[in-house]
Amino acid sequence: MCATGRVVDCAGLAVVVTGGTRGIGAGIARAFLEAGADVLACARTEPADPARLPTAGERTAAFARADVRDAGQVQQLIHTAAELFGHLDVVVSNVGGSPPAAAATASPRFHAKVIELNLIAPLHVAQAANAVMQEQPGGGSIIMIGSVSGTRPSPGTAAYGAAKAGLHNLAASLAAEWAPKVRVNTVVPGPVATGTAGAAAHYGDAEGMAAVGGTIPMGRMATPADVAGACLFLASPAAAYVTGSALLVHGGGERPAFLAAANPPV
Repeated sequence: MCATGRVVDCAGLAVVVTGGTRGIGAGIARAFLEAGADVLACARTEPADPARLPTAGERTAAFARADVRDAGQVQQLIHTAAELFGHLDVVVSNVGGSPPAAAATASPRFHAKVIELNLIAPLHVAQAANAVMQEQPGGGSIIMIGSVSGTRPSPGTAAYGAAKAGLHNLAASLAAEWAPKVRVNTVVPGPVATGTAGAAAHYGDAEGMAAVGGTIPMGRMATPADVAGACLFLASPAAAYVTGSALLVHGGGERPAFLAAANPPV
């Protein structure tokens, strides 16, 4: 622990988390608050109950409405953060996702929207953040939330998997272009138990999620806090020389299917 008692001390950092009001994003926003950072969470719609914004003790994340698929709204979001905090140190590009859909029958519009949300929108966010961070003495850190769907076949969410694969390459390319002032990295989670409707659509009820956890070497699905911990590390001085990296947060990955096929249960 640091002298402050925090595992990672982010006091004084100004952080933006896209999609920061629920699921993984809320967990990330909460972790930065707990580490002492000032946090602005964005989403397309403001929570009906302000009490649902991420909190840590008596500290609550600020909120800005933004659809990150719209470059103009992204520019306004980053401007708002820089005005609010006076600087911008960390941006976590978390917004993403896709409902299941068969690649053979999904519409062209569906595929385009999935790629827009999961690849083009993070590029909008990164461009706007970089413009601010390059002008700061200390630069900044951009963290993109990827997925293991971008590292292995993604049947049922093919466009999503392709977009996340592109995101990993995008982060590495931006890291090379924007160094040394701005670091760009990707966190690559495996299945995450978020408690949201999206997670239920993919993994089912508690029994289904337990079954999924049983396929992971660590014996469980990740939590938003697990993903947040990786983000805290990448934002910290401990990662000062880490850029263009993809940090796997998948509990050891998935057991190869051939092992179960070769050794079926008795």
